[in-house]
Amino acid sequence: MVKRTRLALLAAAVASTVVTAVVGVAVAHAATVACAVRYTVSAQWSGGFTADVTITNLGDPVPSWRLTWAYAAGQRVTQAWNATVTQDLTQVTAANMSYNGAIGLNGTANFGFSGSWSGSNPVPTAFALNGVTCTGSGNPGPTPTPTRTTPPPVPDYPPTGRLCDSDDSIEIGKYWIPNNQWGATGATGSQCIWSNGGPGNPIYWGTSYTWSGDPSSVKSYAAAILGWHWGWRRPNTGLPVQLSANRDVTTNWRFNVTANGASNMNVAYDMWFHPMANPGSADQPTDELMIWLYRSNASPAGSRQGTVTIAGTTWEVWRGYVGTWDVYSYVRTSNTTSATLNIRDFTNDVVSRGWMSSSKYLTSVQAGPEIFTGSGEVNTTLYQVTVG
Repeated sequence: MVKRTRLALLAAAVASTVVTAVVGVAVAHAATVACAVRYTVSAQWSGGFTADVTITNLGDPVPSWRLTWAYAAGQRVTQAWNATVTQDLTQVTAANMSYNGAIGLNGTANFGFSGSWSGSNPVPTAFALNGVTCTGSGNPGPTPTPTRTTPPPVPDYPPTGRLCDSDDSIEIGKYWIPNNQWGATGATGSQCIWSNGGPGNPIYWGTSYTWSGDPSSVKSYAAAILGWHWGWRRPNTGLPVQLSANRDVTTNWRFNVTANGASNMNVAYDMWFHPMANPGSADQPTDELMIWLYRSNASPAGSRQGTVTIAGTTWEVWRGYVGTWDVYSYVRTSNTTSATLNIRDFTNDVVSRGWMSSSKYLTSVQAGPEIFTGSGEVNTTLYQVTVG
């Protein structure tokens, strides 16, 4: 890791109506299709609702997907994100976007939508993936749905197209996402970013990349940034917070990784720390903390110091120095594409080891894929940070 000057769509709330249709198997062109579908009514009010859908592929990998179902009470889909959704009378078809079509074995695809209803809003009882029915015994009977007195606000941030220039960035809510290619000098390749729209918290976004060159050198880190990044850009971040205050900094992150062949990369959080509460653009950080959720043929800066259990999971602990600041990396011993964490648990561990003073300030929380070499996409289906 070298000195970095990093220019570094309504999704799940607490689910209360869920249906799972499991394992429909068919043979077509020598491929086995099997699936599970989770349909969640995440909010409902008079005349309207929002729903979240997760498809799990239990069969052979598919390059694209089309999910169909029928409504029994005249419901209508009005707006969708992470999928193209059409409706013909009672029949509904949801098709993948360009960035989330491939689903490997046990992989998932997520999308959501808002809709209207009148009289009742029963959950669909049958789904088909690419024409093959997903059936099983997991469908629950009628259960209460959440209520709300008013409809949700219209999303403030519409989807964007793909932005592929190194100077491009997206501002969405309290976050901003730069097409950060900080280490690409001398390398060959490109990177794009996009947003799938939404309310601004949570956010839904993605990045695609193709990089070749030194496999041990980071080329890019397109990340959702909350707080300081060589200056302050977006308001109402809740940062900075002093570590001695022991405040909660909770985060939820769900994403899909698609790799086209071998790659050297990781998907990680990156946090910056300063000795002062309001650093300016010229104030270099003194400490960096990374939390690696997913990695492929990549290792952090420094050397491994041991392991620790945090949030019910075992992490490798690494420590290094990159010429300007200390860096501490917590690397999950098994990859995941979904995490709910409290950053405070990791900063407390760093402080308890005597590596960083509790007088320091957490000034930035960032999250995205760090790419060394390879080609693929990382699509975030939900991301949010809450400073308590």
